[in-house]
Amino acid sequence: MAAPEAWRARSCWFCEVAAATTMEATSREAAPAKSSASGPSAPPALFELCGRAVSAHMGVLESGVWALPGPILQSILPLLNIYYLERIEETALKKGLSTQAIWRRLWDELMKTRPSSLESVTCWRAKFMEAFFSHVLRGTIDVSSDRRLCDQRFSPLLHSSRHVRQLTICNMLQGATELVAEPNRRVLETLASSLHTLKFRHLLFSDVAAQQSLRQLLHQLIHHGAVSQVSLYSWPVPESALFILILTMSAGFWQPGPGGPPCRLCGEASRGRAPSRDEGSLLLGSRRPRRDAAERCAAALMATRRKSEAKQMPRAATATRVTRRSTQESLTAGGTDLKRELHPPATSHEAPGTKRPPSAPATTSSATSSTSSSKRGPASSAPQPKPLKRFKRAAGKKGARTRQGSGAESEDLYDFVFIVAGEKEDGEEMEIGEVACGALDGSDPSCIGLPALEASQRFRSISTLELFTVPLSTEAALTLCHLLSSWVSLESLTLSYNGLGSNIFRLLDSLRALSGQAGCRLRALHLSDLFSPLPILELTRAIVRALPLLRVLSIRVDHPSQRDNPAVPGNAGPPNHIVGDEEIPENCLEQLEMGFPRGAQPAPLLCSVLKASGSLQQLSLDSATFASPQDFGLVLQTLKEYNLALKRLSFHDMNLADCQSEVLFLLQNLTLQEITFSFCRLFEKRPAQFLPEMVTAMKGNSTLKGLRLPGNRLGNAGLLALADVFSEDSSSSLCQLDISSNCIKPDGLLEFAKRLERWGRGAFGHLRLFQNWLDQDAVTAREAIRRLRATCHVVSDSWDSSQAFADYVSTM
Repeated sequence: MAAPEAWRARSCWFCEVAAATTMEATSREAAPAKSSASGPSAPPALFELCGRAVSAHMGVLESGVWALPGPILQSILPLLNIYYLERIEETALKKGLSTQAIWRRLWDELMKTRPSSLESVTCWRAKFMEAFFSHVLRGTIDVSSDRRLCDQRFSPLLHSSRHVRQLTICNMLQGATELVAEPNRRVLETLASSLHTLKFRHLLFSDVAAQQSLRQLLHQLIHHGAVSQVSLYSWPVPESALFILILTMSAGFWQPGPGGPPCRLCGEASRGRAPSRDEGSLLLGSRRPRRDAAERCAAALMATRRKSEAKQMPRAATATRVTRRSTQESLTAGGTDLKRELHPPATSHEAPGTKRPPSAPATTSSATSSTSSSKRGPASSAPQPKPLKRFKRAAGKKGARTRQGSGAESEDLYDFVFIVAGEKEDGEEMEIGEVACGALDGSDPSCIGLPALEASQRFRSISTLELFTVPLSTEAALTLCHLLSSWVSLESLTLSYNGLGSNIFRLLDSLRALSGQAGCRLRALHLSDLFSPLPILELTRAIVRALPLLRVLSIRVDHPSQRDNPAVPGNAGPPNHIVGDEEIPENCLEQLEMGFPRGAQPAPLLCSVLKASGSLQQLSLDSATFASPQDFGLVLQTLKEYNLALKRLSFHDMNLADCQSEVLFLLQNLTLQEITFSFCRLFEKRPAQFLPEMVTAMKGNSTLKGLRLPGNRLGNAGLLALADVFSEDSSSSLCQLDISSNCIKPDGLLEFAKRLERWGRGAFGHLRLFQNWLDQDAVTAREAIRRLRATCHVVSDSWDSSQAFADYVSTM
């Protein structure tokens, strides 16, 4: 018999055995079961053996298994490994079978982690395969340790790659080198079409080879792929070269690294294409000769010293002029002109192919230092300038280099990489502050460490950029601002706790430049930080003026700051075009979220923002404090007059105990659909009088759909009073009620449920009961929740109320 016929016959035999044993097992289970001390009967064990045999020979039996009837196939599915279980998914669905329970069990047994309670898993197969891909890529799972993961006919990475929607790269860029390796070419091609989000977490310092691999990976996944979001998390000491690489590649710029292979997807025509005016020149401006880092930093240092000396020494001091003239003459006579040494002849830059010897920067720096220390001796009586603050370059354990001899002074100069310098057209050095402030006006990006992007090609870029807890140095902030000014494809930008400081002004300038670009798509901006050189309301006004087409703005400042530590020496404050008293033009803002630092906020500034936001639909104020209830009333009156489209209003951690009339004014607003008073101390004063007034206002409001009152110490009495909102004479259409953290006891909740039953109110939606004192009487609490579930969907938890003893005492 030929080999194909033999395999086919064996396939039919296995399928027939499996079918026969399944039918026999089914018939025996249908019969009355007889207790036996000998354990399970033989047919189920025989069927399991046949199923395991089928699973082990799926390479030749796959088509036969797919053709099995649904009941038989359902018993075989749990015995398959993950590769065939994934392949048979479509066939199982056609037969009315679901594999979700099998994938969930695989997750619990193999991944051994519990998904977040906030995560709603819609497909356990996709979740398992995505996590499996990441574990295999990082080497944190051994596929040979479990038969369900091991199959020589399949590649774990390739088989699971099409389910990967989100990929996380951690630490030393683990996995980047493996993905760009030639054996994994098909894996990378699959990821390019399936991956949408790329995340970086807890990055450390990496070597040149790892960065080159990351360059190729980003080029394929972003420029030739479908990645639309790049997020960076928790990078306390960002490596400048790596951070700039990720930013520039995310913005769509591509230039093969030194010695790196050319991209086979770009093609010869694409590689030879010169960037157009709107791609490169808008970002870069005029190109100037590049100098190495040591020369740039030395020039910046000496320029700052000379200007500082010029400010401190009186111009009328003849002795000083004579001393400086004699010093200059001695320098010229000695053939060591300091300016010539800091600025090599232009011929050294005109030849692109000429490379500077590795020792050149160190030699130049060493000579400069020795010359300065020896020749400036006669001028020692002159006032010494205040030394600049030095930013030490962080280095990893493997990347640390030993400083010896002249190389130490070169490394010292390299510590000033955050000090940027350029050249004026007349050949003199610009002051550090002038260069940094003018970096957005067309200066050479190479002066701040930005790659020569004029020689780069422009490809597809991402639409969402998120930076969480990534401190931005001056160099990194300037790079980001350069890229943002022409990043027209960017739709959402998140900058969270990046320590911007005075760099926020450059960010606003770049956003204003981006807003002026044709085709700008930026519609969402999320900005949060510990401190801000501008008060939060002035910062909000500046952002709204810079981005009039913005739809979503979320801004938070944790601590008030009256003084700013400028990254640029001599920065006198915010520019006049950023902070002004002129009115804000009408904008397209639909959602505004603001988190305020402690301290009274000027209500007129907030009202000016609200008046210009006629399309506002959602407003959230967190920790806002006003000088008086009248100021809060002014804000609410502005909302009523100018924000007619407002649907959702939220207040969190605000003391509204003295603003009860303003709260009643809100509850009578017939345009709001959802109101949140979270930890606002609503019932701290006059609860017996205020609660009936509040219930009366709500009973007459037919548009309010949701009311959230967490953390307001409502108590049993307040809950029973609130139950009157659902009485028969009420016109309220409330369908969502949140009474979490309100000191509610089981007996009060049970009475609340009985009142709803008495009034015959139909199901009104969702009721949230988190963190209440329901554990004091578990039986009564279960009875109350059982009754409530007949009228609404109840969401609760098993919270230990002993943690809230202080709240209990305060409400006794």
